[in-house]
Amino acid sequence: MLQNWRNFFEHNTSVIKTTYQIKSKFLQRSVDVDIYVPENLLGNEIVNLLLVNDGQDLAQMEIEQSLSSLYTKWKIEPIIVVGIKANEERLLEYGVAHRPDFKNRGSKAHLHTSFVINELLPFVQKETKVNINGKKAFAGFSLGGLTAFDVAWHNSAVFDLVGVFSGSFWWRKKDLSDGYTDNDRILHEMVRETTSKPDLKFWLMTGTDDEKADRNQNFIIDSIDDTIDVVKELVNKGYQRPSEVFYYEMVGGKHDVPTWGKAFPKFLEWAFGK
Repeated sequence: MLQNWRNFFEHNTSVIKTTYQIKSKFLQRSVDVDIYVPENLLGNEIVNLLLVNDGQDLAQMEIEQSLSSLYTKWKIEPIIVVGIKANEERLLEYGVAHRPDFKNRGSKAHLHTSFVINELLPFVQKETKVNINGKKAFAGFSLGGLTAFDVAWHNSAVFDLVGVFSGSFWWRKKDLSDGYTDNDRILHEMVRETTSKPDLKFWLMTGTDDEKADRNQNFIIDSIDDTIDVVKELVNKGYQRPSEVFYYEMVGGKHDVPTWGKAFPKFLEWAFGK
């Protein structure tokens, strides 16, 4: 196996990007996806898979350069990265399946899940013609991160890892002006109500400048509060820190693509490190 690694890294540091359109019967639209494949795979490597919601942001994050750099430095195993591009339906298709928020956003989240499991994964296998025999991860940014968590949580037989960048863990059943309490957060409730413990590992990231809002006036911004409370729910479920739940708080990190771009290589090393 070590010789296989040497062969791969000696012959391969670049990434090939191909854009596809998938006609989804579930979403009733065409979905654009970018698939990034390591060049010159020999066929005897362990090859991993990473799906990314809001895949339209990957180009700005210079994902090809990040992957090539990590390959050159022997930091990560080969990964097929699939960027799922969102469109104007994003606020309906992203969210927690069958649990829309107080504005009925996320009402199509279950259809996004069906698209990923029943259409996207078979498409990727067919088009890449690569034996994906390693780990499978799902990641996303903001609301896309919340959605990735939800899809993986309910499909842990498919996925091994979850990556969430500035996740919209505030997603709630009630508006703040309608008697909201922390118990109205939808994903936290979902984790609590799940009787099983899905076989997953989690990488959760926030930035100290992610936002300014502080609902409970405890001098900690809500995005950090909400993410740490997800960590607590996972620990209560029996997950171990840091081996199964890793929390990364980026000092000065904002709710924007440049911040996530800086954090992304760290996630890749955590998820797919050699």
